[in-house]
Amino acid sequence: MNESLTIGQLSDRSGVAPSALRYYERIGLISAARTGGNQRRYARSELRRVAFIRISQQIGVSLEEIKAALDSLPAGRTPSPDDWAALSTAWRDRLTEKIELITRLRDKLHGCIGCGCLSLQLCTLYNPSDDLAAEGPGARLMLPRPPGEETAAVTPPDRR
Repeated sequence: MNESLTIGQLSDRSGVAPSALRYYERIGLISAARTGGNQRRYARSELRRVAFIRISQQIGVSLEEIKAALDSLPAGRTPSPDDWAALSTAWRDRLTEKIELITRLRDKLHGCIGCGCLSLQLCTLYNPSDDLAAEGPGARLMLPRPPGEETAAVTPPDRR
């Protein structure tokens, strides 16, 4: 039995388009051997890497970060369950922060979407006078904060 996969087989098994697999190979996320006819052949272990890439992208990890993580895996052998566990543990805090952010969005954003900003007195996301700009660019009220560093509720100006 041949242990390698063609690009079509890897695509069928992983659910990733061949064009994406070629891109992943070009940027060093996966690798393939070449036949005498210059056809790609992937080790079956590349299926795990492709699954890891897909899941990582779904949680918002950049391809650069994914590459750095995959580069930390041992070369020349299929990563063991312990190798994968160490890699995933490194992202546990990132996942926890993402879960907390999504929970805050779920719990607070519905009021903003529903009001259309017609009632700034009730808007939980409003930032009068750009007070939070000192903390950095972008939306600040929904970002995770270190424990004990909660931002006081922002009171919008009177609308007369």
